[in-house]
Order: sequence, then structure tokens, then C-alpha cells
Amino acid sequence: MANPPSKPRLRFEEYLERLAGAVGHADRREPLRAYLTGLLLPGERKSVEPMAARVDPRRTRSRHQSMHHFVATSPWDDAEVLAVARDHALAAMDRHAPVGAWVVDDTGHPKKGKHSVGVARQYCGVLGKQDNCQVAVSVSLVNETMSVPAAYRLYLPESWAKDAERRRIAGVPGDVVFETKWRIALREIKRLLGEGLPRAPVLADAGYGDTTGFRDGVRALGLSYAVGIKPGTTLWPPGTGPLPPSPYGGQGRPPTRLRRDKKHRPLTAKAIARGLPPDAWKTLRWREGTKGKMSSRFARVRVRAAHRDEKRHRPREEEWLLIEWPASEPAPTKYFLSNVPEDVSLEDLVGLVKLRWRIERDYEELKSELGLSHYEGRGWRGFHHHAVLCIAAYAFLAAERARLSPPQALAFLRAAALPRGFRPRGTPGKDRAP
Repeated sequence: MANPPSKPRLRFEEYLERLAGAVGHADRREPLRAYLTGLLLPGERKSVEPMAARVDPRRTRSRHQSMHHFVATSPWDDAEVLAVARDHALAAMDRHAPVGAWVVDDTGHPKKGKHSVGVARQYCGVLGKQDNCQVAVSVSLVNETMSVPAAYRLYLPESWAKDAERRRIAGVPGDVVFETKWRIALREIKRLLGEGLPRAPVLADAGYGDTTGFRDGVRALGLSYAVGIKPGTTLWPPGTGPLPPSPYGGQGRPPTRLRRDKKHRPLTAKAIARGLPPDAWKTLRWREGTKGKMSSRFARVRVRAAHRDEKRHRPREEEWLLIEWPASEPAPTKYFLSNVPEDVSLEDLVGLVKLRWRIERDYEELKSELGLSHYEGRGWRGFHHHAVLCIAAYAFLAAERARLSPPQALAFLRAAALPRGFRPRGTPGKDRAP
């Protein structure tokens, strides 16, 4: 008698059924299973052909064609699949703690050539410099235990958005227009709120947080934020603000705009930090790292953002400026603005901004283990389909890990032996896949 299926296998089958409902047509169920299995199996390369060989080594060509059609051409809705994956991970997350934050970030995929959709010379976080790459904007739901991406959208540079021929070849939908990354993030946050996801503060680095429009947009959606800003961001120090409108002279309309002059001007975040007394700084620990507890020095003060407030009629609301200045550094290293309640403790505020570290683990594993950057197609649909399937694989893996202590591998997924001499396309050498 055959051994009964293991509980992880049964959960995987149930998960596949829910995902299959999102991809629609019954014919898509088998390539969905093959693709997810290929992503979860060990292997250095997670592009379609190597995965097809690991999943079905005796029928690599036909399996490759089926999986390629499923990811690159088949018209299923990636947002629906991502919602199923997200909710699966959220159920596991809720057993440990509620959602603590929404983390906005972008991730780069280095690329050669110029034909892959959205590829351009732009800043690539993976490389830490400007280079040829694709960039995707993401929104992740996190707590101290785990996290999962809930939105993932390609940033389409203006050079692509205005090029009708490149759009046609890459299959960019007609309603996709050029948007800055922070506007893409706001749109995705609004969409997720409409789906009833649990509200939590929005976290982001200075690439988003330094943009006043992004912070105002988050506030307009009824959410709080704790976001990075640059050292040169101008702020009104504690107890100060812009000057009131000029006195009415008796003619015309009374002045209503706020003012500043040569003697009454805001300061940079760096200048405010430098002016704080020694007793303003406190050393705090916030989490376990690979080398033990992570700690640093922090200070915070109440400030008002000063961006273009001379065109406003009312001062901006007070919020927290949080500054990190490690004792070993000659100057402060990080600055954050947050409109969370004034009575929040320093420890809780530091813990909130440091939740961003969770997604670094997500994307490290999504790229190194699950092949997020390995897709070799050039089209809009394939880019998003592959990414969402990687996230779906990650969501299942994260949920399984949340059940175990310590985490264990998915033992029921084992690769078949590859045919002798198999080499996927692009591998150096004479032997190629049949």
C-alpha cells in the first residue's frame, strides 16, 4: 500500500487548487503546478527551460513549451494570483502577530540589451549604481515574524512609456502610462486598502519618504508613516514654524500665505541633529541579528516639514524626526519622518522603522533561491506572471516555515534526475537540450 501523502503535500495541493481557481482555465492547472514546483526545487537557474528539465526530464521540450506559454502568453490575472498567495501567507502571519507595517520598496533586475520591457539605464539597488536594469515597485506586509509581498509592479521609464513601437512589441497595456515610482506605490496602496487588508503604518526609504507628495498621499489615505528622508531635507526645529501672512495693508485681498525671511528659515535635518545636546541620544537594541542584538544611538524631536510652505496657508502638522547616529560614526547615518501619535515611545518608534529589514530577507531569497531575476522573456505579461509565481512559491514556503521550529525544507518536492548531457540554452559547451 502506498504511503499516505504528508501534511505539507496536502497543504501544497490545497494551495494549488486555490491558485488554479485564480488562473482560470483548467488547462492551466498542470503548467501552474510545474512552474511552482520548478521554482521550489533546488537549482541554480530558475528560467523556464532548466525548470522544465528538473520537473519533467524525459519530456523537456514539450514541458518547456507548456510552461513558457503559461507564463509568457496565457491571459490570467497576476493580481488575482498574488491575492491568493498573499492571503495564504497572511493566515500564517496572523498566528504569530498582526500586520505591523506596509513596506514600500523597489528592486532592480540587472539586464543586458535594450529589448526587455522597461529596461533602461537607471539606479539599480542590487548593484548600488546606475546601470542597465528593470525596476519593480513593491508593497509588502510585515511583522516581526515574517513578511510577504502584496503588490509588485514594473516601473516603466518615460523613454518606454512614450515609445509606441517598443510598447507594442513588449505588449505593454494601453492604459499603462508613465508614473513615478512613488505614484505607483500610492496607487497600489490604495488598491490594497480597497481589498480590505489590515491597516498599518507605511514604511519606506528616503527614495520615497523624501518626496512630500508621497507622504501627503499616504496621510490622505488615512495611514500613518515612518519614512526615511535625506540629511538635506528642510524642517522647522522644535517650537518654530513659518511666519504668519504679512499684515493686511488695506488694499486688495488680505495676504494668506505663510512666510520666511533671511533670518527666519528652516534648518536641514542634519543641522537639527548636530544641534541636539548629548543627553538627547539614547542607545537602543531592537532585534536579533546574525551577530547578536542590533543596537545604535537614537534621538527624536518634534518638527514641521518645510517643503514649499511659503505657498501654503497653514503650517504643516508637527511630526517626529527620528535620527540614528551610531557611536562609531562621525555623523548621523539615517533620518526618518513619522506622523505616528505623539505619545509613541522611542523604543516603539525605533522598532517600527527597523521593521523594514524584513523585506531584505524576502528579496534575497526571492532572487537567490526562487529565481525572481531569472526570467528571460521580454514582455510585460511574462515579467509580471513570473514575478507573481515566484512570490506565490515564496508565500507557500514562508507559511510552511511559520508552522515549524526550526524551519525545514519541503521534503516532498524532489527533482528527477536530469538526462545525461543536459545543458539549458545559454550554457557554454556543445551539449544542448534536446
